[in-house]
Amino acid sequence: MANEIPTKGILKTEALKHYILETSAYPREHELLKELRKTTVQKYGNLSEMEVPVDEGLLLSMLLKIAKAKNTLELGVFTGYSLLSTALALPEDGRITAIDIDKEAYEVGLEFIKKAGVDHKINFIHSDGIKALDQLVKDNKEFDFAFADADKSNYVNFHERLLKLVKVGGIIAFDNTLWFGFVAEGEEGVPEHMREYRKALIEFNKKLAVDTRVEVSQISIGDGVTLCRRLV
Repeated sequence: MANEIPTKGILKTEALKHYILETSAYPREHELLKELRKTTVQKYGNLSEMEVPVDEGLLLSMLLKIAKAKNTLELGVFTGYSLLSTALALPEDGRITAIDIDKEAYEVGLEFIKKAGVDHKINFIHSDGIKALDQLVKDNKEFDFAFADADKSNYVNFHERLLKLVKVGGIIAFDNTLWFGFVAEGEEGVPEHMREYRKALIEFNKKLAVDTRVEVSQISIGDGVTLCRRLV
């Protein structure tokens, strides 16, 4: 099918991916996250690949707890799998500023967020990412943790703004930085509709590698998550 999104994951075999999910991810997946995941597949079909995979959601949850994060930012929400994962991980007085241009998709997940009793933790901003970030910078907001999973062509621009918003010592996580493994393949073998983001992410990864303002770790979970700890 034209413009179909590949299955997330860059593991050597589907069998290994299945093993990880069945053995350590699905058994620990919150029941409402499971329901949200299934609802997203039913409503969006192949586009449901845009949500974070279960093992990545568990990683984000653990990182938030290790960091003792209380004030977080999420850029790119879709139906809210990572948003609900975050809300469940934060303490009762934790808060999330969530930004997405697609309010309809967010409202699909809102039903499950309310069922979980964590909707009071979320401030949803229906906006373009750059515009919303610029306003947050203007308002002198500060966050412990940020998760970016939006327009990959703007990751460089998001990064500059997030460095002004996330506190020194805080974490910025960028999703999809290995782009279904396509960053390591020649362009001719990449589906045409995936090429723009592939090119943008290759350049973004190069910039992060030499950015002395952050400590960087690129993790091969899902289709790549890059963690940046702000140093200055």
